[in-house]
Amino acid sequence: MDVKATPNGVATIEDRILRITGYYGYYPGYSSQKSTSRASVTRCKPGANCPSSHSAISRQLSPLSVTEDSSAPILELQSRGASGVCGHRVERQNKSGEDGTQTHPENSSQENRVKARCLSCTSMVLKAVWGLLIILSVSSSWVGTTQIAKITFKNFYCPFFMTWFSTNWNIMFFPVYYSGHLATAQEKQSPMKKFRECSRIFGEDGLTLKLFLKRTAPFSILWTLTNYLYLLALKKLTATDVSALFCCHKAFVFLLSWIVLKDRFMGVRIVAAIMAITGIVMMAYADNFHADSIIGVAFAVGSASTSALYKVLFKMFLGSANFGEAAHFVSTLGFFNLIFISFTPVILYFTKVEHWSSFAALPWGCLCGMAGLWLVFNILVNVGVVLTYPILISIGTLLSVPGNAAVDLLKQEVIFNVVRLAATIVICIGFLLMLLPEEWDEITLRFIKSLKEKKSEEHVDDLTDSSAYLRSRSRVNGTVSLPLA
Repeated sequence: MDVKATPNGVATIEDRILRITGYYGYYPGYSSQKSTSRASVTRCKPGANCPSSHSAISRQLSPLSVTEDSSAPILELQSRGASGVCGHRVERQNKSGEDGTQTHPENSSQENRVKARCLSCTSMVLKAVWGLLIILSVSSSWVGTTQIAKITFKNFYCPFFMTWFSTNWNIMFFPVYYSGHLATAQEKQSPMKKFRECSRIFGEDGLTLKLFLKRTAPFSILWTLTNYLYLLALKKLTATDVSALFCCHKAFVFLLSWIVLKDRFMGVRIVAAIMAITGIVMMAYADNFHADSIIGVAFAVGSASTSALYKVLFKMFLGSANFGEAAHFVSTLGFFNLIFISFTPVILYFTKVEHWSSFAALPWGCLCGMAGLWLVFNILVNVGVVLTYPILISIGTLLSVPGNAAVDLLKQEVIFNVVRLAATIVICIGFLLMLLPEEWDEITLRFIKSLKEKKSEEHVDDLTDSSAYLRSRSRVNGTVSLPLA
């Protein structure tokens, strides 16, 4: 029932209630215009143009845009009450505009990702190429050192003098590193500045006389013992046997690191250590436990043990070192050997333990060749860690075993029986097991899981393809019309 208009302009009961309750967006004459708006709204079919309805709605909403607070909820109602087709068109246009503004950064980000992937692939390929070259260089230098030492023993058997002479060549390690620094670095440094920078491996104060004697002496003794015992073993055994037995140093490094450094226990490396010990026993048994064979095996195992102790103590007291610090340290070992260990070959000379007639009679060509290849081997081991993956350096050392075997077979200095061949294979397998990473079991499980997922996806794709083929065949068969008789 309608009520007559009052002096204050309120025409109906509905307007009076809305004014009393303070309805948001109220204005006088709301109900009358609401009724007219309802009467003016016409229905249209979906997809049809409704200009009259849109114009009526816009005319009715135009008085409501007086303030932002009152227009906000009404505009929301307008967007919801408008025609579905028109509203969707507006939303699609807005989305297309937003997508157009975002296409350029998305394209640039995709280009950056592609460039990053290309750079990573290129770096991986370069590392693999460098790794292949370093593997061949490491194995060939170690094989050359061993074979030249064997040749030298035929006319000149002074293993300690050969060890001392070869170790003195380590002094040239740091000059070789500094020459590479001058050739490759953009910012050149003076020799003294570079020397002080690399001497931080001894501590923050650098290389002092106390640290020189305290840190260098034990490592120089271990270095000399490793090479000296290796040469002694070469006199008793073939180069193949000695190089295979020397590969046991990886197992000894793991055992010492587990005991001394409290490294993580790994069952697979325990198996590798057991295989190395088994190979040592089989190698001694290969010649029916002959005296020279047992002594040679003992010398080779002793060389591997001192090498392992050297690496564990280096990790304990000096930690990890970069290429420059390693070059500095090895050159320091050469200086210590020249200054403090030179009296030992002199004593052996005058006691007739290692005696030679004159210095002119020494095989200087073989001595310099062995010392040069030994220096190249030490440089390649440290350079390879920088240029490629460290595991490839170990593989290069392992490949010296078949390299020495090939040379021994050509020289007809070794006869491979079943026991010796089995011992060599067992030691090499143990060496390879030592190269497995600590998370090898998790990596293997992930790899197997990924293979299973790929197989399941391929199986699902085959099923979908076969089902699609069957559907197409059934449709073709359904459309074929048979002629009536």
